[in-house]
Amino acid sequence: MPSSIAVPPEQASLLGTMPGEVLDDAELRQVQLSVAPSRTLSEDGSTGTKVTVDTPHGPVTAAVSGDPTRPVILSYHDLGLNHVTNFQAFFLYPEMRNVVNNFCIVHVNAPGQEEGAPTLPEGYVYPTMEELADTITCVKNHLHLRSFIGFGVGLGANVLARYATKYPNYVDALVLVNCSSTQAGWIEWGYQKLNIRHLRSGTMTTGTVDYLMWHHFGKLEECNQDLVTVYRQHFERAINPTNLGLLVDSYIRRSDLGIVRELDPNKKKDVRMIRCQVLNITANLSPHIEDTVTFNGRLDPTLATWMKIQDVGLVLDEAPGKVVEAFRLFLQGQGYAVSGSRRASSVSIGEGKSC
Repeated sequence: MPSSIAVPPEQASLLGTMPGEVLDDAELRQVQLSVAPSRTLSEDGSTGTKVTVDTPHGPVTAAVSGDPTRPVILSYHDLGLNHVTNFQAFFLYPEMRNVVNNFCIVHVNAPGQEEGAPTLPEGYVYPTMEELADTITCVKNHLHLRSFIGFGVGLGANVLARYATKYPNYVDALVLVNCSSTQAGWIEWGYQKLNIRHLRSGTMTTGTVDYLMWHHFGKLEECNQDLVTVYRQHFERAINPTNLGLLVDSYIRRSDLGIVRELDPNKKKDVRMIRCQVLNITANLSPHIEDTVTFNGRLDPTLATWMKIQDVGLVLDEAPGKVVEAFRLFLQGQGYAVSGSRRASSVSIGEGKSC
């Protein structure tokens, strides 16, 4: 006869039993308790093979994974992050893996923001936001990409929106999280100028860390506190302050996107606008809700979908399932079959072009 074991109260909820209920060892052998691994922002190699691309603004690091004959998703990160810290966990989310298996994934870093990047040399002129967008052309040419679906967060969303406005034929669709389409306001400008002064001296102050936490999470006290701790430690210990200061300075000097909502079909061809489908995402705890509303008001309503996710601040980390489901439906709306058949390749395997 198999032996019997009483279930302690602290394990009962994990096993789906009542405290004190008896399970025999045959039943227990079939029970597997799954403990989620602790959240980490360290690189695990899953984001693909790193490549260095020369641009007029210095070398840019990108990471490439997946089948190069498939359509392309190209990501761009937010302030204080890079392709690993911003996207690694999200793209490893199980449901997201089912989606990205149908694509080639290209992650692009702003100069000097990749993990372990050396301090940019004295006198280096950091690219403007428009120039950051132009570095994507260098990556596209280096990897022989015809077009891509852009996936950007914060600063990265602004960069990809600029690129799509300037090069509409190369962008199939955009997924943008917390995208701002306007110049920096006075409050943002003031806070960031103070941060830049400390960062350029090589110092990551408590005030700068607090600002980055607010930028990413918004209402910290209502967000996942484990994630809050992980990101705070990352900003305190793992960032090159000098390089980040240069990127922040470029972001607060950003120009307005200059896009308009034009509903007259006869006038659309003559105005500056985003001409692809846009999934415009924010969260109800985010400090960037108004930015996304303003951005949405400047998009063609037939091409734009605005989405606000409840009860989170850092949407890719706190609500990955909701973002993945929205992304999957968005892709299906563009004609992509995220399982089974797929669109024709957006990648051309051939001779590369110089930037």
